[in-house]
Amino acid sequence: MWPAAGYDRVMIRILLAEDDDSMREYLARALERSGYAVTSVDRGTAALPLIEESSFDLLLTDIVMPEMDGIELAQRANVIAPNMRVMFITGFAAVTLKSGATPPDAKILSKPFHLRDLVLEVDRMFQVGSASGL
Repeated sequence: MWPAAGYDRVMIRILLAEDDDSMREYLARALERSGYAVTSVDRGTAALPLIEESSFDLLLTDIVMPEMDGIELAQRANVIAPNMRVMFITGFAAVTLKSGATPPDAKILSKPFHLRDLVLEVDRMFQVGSASGL
């Protein structure tokens, strides 16, 4: 579905759902500095209306959040926007995901991680350039 040639980061829209204010700002800033368009929210229930109203290429979500966890958010988002890719970020390395509970090809990035690793993983998902400068 995605072209083999590299994607332009400026064209890629990311929806970031992270309940920790500092982490959300930190991640959004790093992705924006790398050229991605980022919309961020503080909980899964705030992300759903945006997914219904707009088009995003990637849902980047924490797993453990109040009101609606990232797994439920990804499941609901997959119904609304089945072509949107999903990456989970979590501080709970031991979290295991049930088979079939997450969208196909969802990625998991365990905290702590370097911003370079985050950008590199997003780049890989869309086959864009290197995560230089971080």
